[in-house]
Amino acid sequence: MLRSLWSFLKRHKKKCLVLGTFLGGVYLLGKYGQKKIREIQEREAAEYIAQARRQYHFESNQRTCNMTVLSMLPTLRDALMHQLNSESLTSLLKNRPANKLEIWEDLKIISFTRSIVAVYSTCMLVVLLRVQLNIIGGYIYLDNAAVCKNGTTPLAPPEVQQQYLSSIQHLLGDGLTELITIVKQAVHKVFGSISLKHALSLLELEQKLKEIRDVVEHRDSDQVAPYSPLCHYLMPDEENPLATQSRLQYSFEHVFKQRIQSTAGQYGRVLQTY
Repeated sequence: MLRSLWSFLKRHKKKCLVLGTFLGGVYLLGKYGQKKIREIQEREAAEYIAQARRQYHFESNQRTCNMTVLSMLPTLRDALMHQLNSESLTSLLKNRPANKLEIWEDLKIISFTRSIVAVYSTCMLVVLLRVQLNIIGGYIYLDNAAVCKNGTTPLAPPEVQQQYLSSIQHLLGDGLTELITIVKQAVHKVFGSISLKHALSLLELEQKLKEIRDVVEHRDSDQVAPYSPLCHYLMPDEENPLATQSRLQYSFEHVFKQRIQSTAGQYGRVLQTY
């Protein structure tokens, strides 16, 4: 039995070698294919988990944005009512003063100014907070991923986060004051000559509001900056940011300003819906 088998193998030695090589190749190829399939499956699973984490982080960040905006609206309203207070004028009108017409004119200017500034400042507040929190959220996500891998120094430490979140005070303070000034001047220019007895049609009101927007959002001929003049009310001007900030902080601010500039067009479209 063994002798006949040995004779068979000797007679068909080349064929057996070819067959053995083929079967060995098929076996190794199958093992290699199984390994690659496992690697692809593991990579897809890792990508799916990473995508799910990013999605969860993004949705959580959007909820934080919404809650932060809602919490800041009363502060914005109080600042606006404080600077454009009409209660004193209405109190004077109750006493029937001699300059009643002049007071009504002032009340007209303040009312239009407050309404327009409320739309501008609310849109600015939403844009500013969303840009800030989304940038910080992105850095936090990268920091968490980096710490899990090799424990590197965070890109956005808490003190840097606090610094840029505190920049919202410019909009609620000096930025709002400057915005009120320019809007009030535009309102006086457009509505100042209109009689209190004149009833504006919807078309006329729309045209007047466009004229006010043209004045408020006017870009000077010598202005070379590629972004909207409204950005001036969002962030304080920095003549030399590197003089007082580290390179990391400057990079953080640079990204922030880029995001603000990129949303300027969207911001304008939002205003047109009001």
